Formats: sequence, C-alpha cells, structure tokens
Amino acid sequence: MMVSRTAAEEALGAALPHRRMEDWKWTDLRRMIDKPYAPLVVEATAADIDALIAKAPTAKLKAERAVFVNGVFDEARSSVKNNTEKSPRLVSDDAVASINTALAAKGLTLRLDGQDNRTVELLHIVTEAAPRAVAVRHNVSVADGASATVIETFIGAGDYLSSTVTEISVGKAARLDRVKIEAESAKAIHLGQVNVKLATDAILREFTLTSGSILNRQNGFYTFSGQGADARVGGAYLLKGKQHADTRLVVDHRVPHCISREVFKVVMDDHARGIFQGKVIVRPGAQKTDGKQSSHALLLSDTAEFDAKPELEIYADDVVCGHGATSGDLNHDYLFYLMSRGIPKQQARVMLVQAFVAEAIDTVENETIRDALMAFAVRRLSR
Repeated sequence: MMVSRTAAEEALGAALPHRRMEDWKWTDLRRMIDKPYAPLVVEATAADIDALIAKAPTAKLKAERAVFVNGVFDEARSSVKNNTEKSPRLVSDDAVASINTALAAKGLTLRLDGQDNRTVELLHIVTEAAPRAVAVRHNVSVADGASATVIETFIGAGDYLSSTVTEISVGKAARLDRVKIEAESAKAIHLGQVNVKLATDAILREFTLTSGSILNRQNGFYTFSGQGADARVGGAYLLKGKQHADTRLVVDHRVPHCISREVFKVVMDDHARGIFQGKVIVRPGAQKTDGKQSSHALLLSDTAEFDAKPELEIYADDVVCGHGATSGDLNHDYLFYLMSRGIPKQQARVMLVQAFVAEAIDTVENETIRDALMAFAVRRLSR
C-alpha cells in the first residue's frame, strides 16, 4: 500500500526513514521531523555571521579555513579556494545521503598533498531565520604519502535542518586526522554522513564531539581497500534536556592485515537519549583483521537513556575482533571523596564527567585542537 508523503518529506524531496527499518528503530525521522524544512536562500548580516564565528569552539585556532554561511561558500571569510565545479558522486544510498542529494547540496573539493601536515577547517554557520534546510557536501582526498588535519565545525542559531555529507579518500601510506564538532543550535536537526576509503598502509584518526542539536543522526562508513591500513574512530556525546543523538558506524574490512578501533563516550542528563550502533564486517579472505569497538555511557539522571547495538559480521577465521558496551551513574564514592576535600558538589560532578570523556578526547593527537575541545566540553558541562 502506498503511503502518502508527510509535509516534511515533500519539503525535503526525499522519503524519511522510520522505526520499522532496522537501522532506524531508535530514530524515527518520519515521526520526529514534524515540520517542513524547505531549502531557502537566506542572506545574513556581517554582524550575525561574525558573532557566531566568535562563539565557535575553534575561534582561536590557527588554521586555513573554508567558511560556509547558510550552505553557501563565503569567499571573503575563507583562506581556502573553493574549486568545486559539481557535487562529488555519492557512494552510499543511505537515507541521510538521499536527503542530501535531494537538497542538491554543494560544497568543497579539497585535495591535500605534500609532506606538510596542513590543518584545514570547514566552518559551517547557520544564522537565525525562518525554519529551513541547509545542505553541504564535501570531497576530501589525501594524496599518497601525505599528511593532513581536517576539522569540520557546525554552529548556528534558530530552527533549521542541517544536512552534511563528506566523501574522504586516504591514499597509500597517507594519514588523515579528522575532527568533527557538532555545536548546532539547540533547536536544530543535524543529519550527517561520512564515507571513508582507506588505501594500503593508510592511517585515519577521527573524533566527533556531539553536543548541540535537539536531534542528531550521524552515519559513518569506513572501507579498507588496501592492506596495512589503520583506522581509529572515536567520539563523545554531551547531551541534556530532550536531546537525541544516534550514531551508526559500519567498518568494512575487505582486505587482510588491517586494524580498526571505535571508542565512544556518552554523557546524558535530564531526558536525553543516546544511541550507538557499531558494525564491523570482516569479508572472506580478510585474515589477520584486528577490529574492536566499545561504547560507554554515563547517565546523570534517572530519566536519561542509552541504547547500544554492537555487531560483528565475520567471514574469516584468523581474526581478533571484539565489542563491549557499558552504562551507569557517577561513582558516588569518588564524588564523596572530592566533596570531603572541600570541593562543591557541582564542581566535583564536572570533574568526574570531564575525566570520563577525556579518554575519548585524548585520542586527538593535535594538542591545540585537543585543548580547545576539552575547554569547550568543560564549559558545556559547567552550565
């Protein structure tokens, strides 16, 4: 039986997934997106743009920048040239990518080569205006033997839907450090996806901080296409109120002798809900695979909720794979110890939560970026 499209689906030009779909059973977008977010062209004042830039967690970071305001490349505020002639071809037909395609997203084509470790920030800003959809799509390639750091930062004000897809290829013996900071407006919806392809001996170090939007869904697809590749994917949630964040990762080991690690730390207060879905696939012949994943949740209230769905799909017999998930409250013995030393209860709680998320944030090897992330996390936790 044909199901009529909702107003939100008509505005976005794409069908929304629902809870009867296995990968979306905890995040029913068809029900949760209850208003039309049509793609609108919005002009922003310089004052509004600069005010949001100043509030970004990376405001003081020295890096090359490509700035996008309401989904449009801002040449005047960018130090990186945008040489995109057309949107890159998507390799995934997932719902998040389909929405991005329907919105005709455009973005940046970034080719990183040479031995120097360039640091490039893709800074996305959405200013206060009528509810609407804002979409970007980027293509990042790291040349053979090259090394680079890419930061994707998302900030905004008001009510909007942010759609983002990033295609990444890491060449032979190349390294990419990728950091994503989702600090969207408290009313925003963030739908993100990254598709990563790793060549022989490639190295990926990735970290995502999720803290801003009321509704967040992020997909990650990581494909090992060359032997000896090594991918470490980490993240942290800092959620409160009625925030809802869902991360789904698929790590596809197609060749032998590759390593993958996934570590996520989830902090939730009030009625917040966090979901982690991690799947490791080991294809036939992908012997000597070493793949592990773990997710750990800290529930600061009786009404917060954490759902974990770790999966291993293994078709080879000489592998080392494993997964784990935990959830619980703060250790009250630790809390009592700090308070008995004269530390106020709220400060003691912040210190313990900070220590909990530090394990994930410490995976960011760039000290300046790591310090900026930790400072942002402390400010968020102290509110």
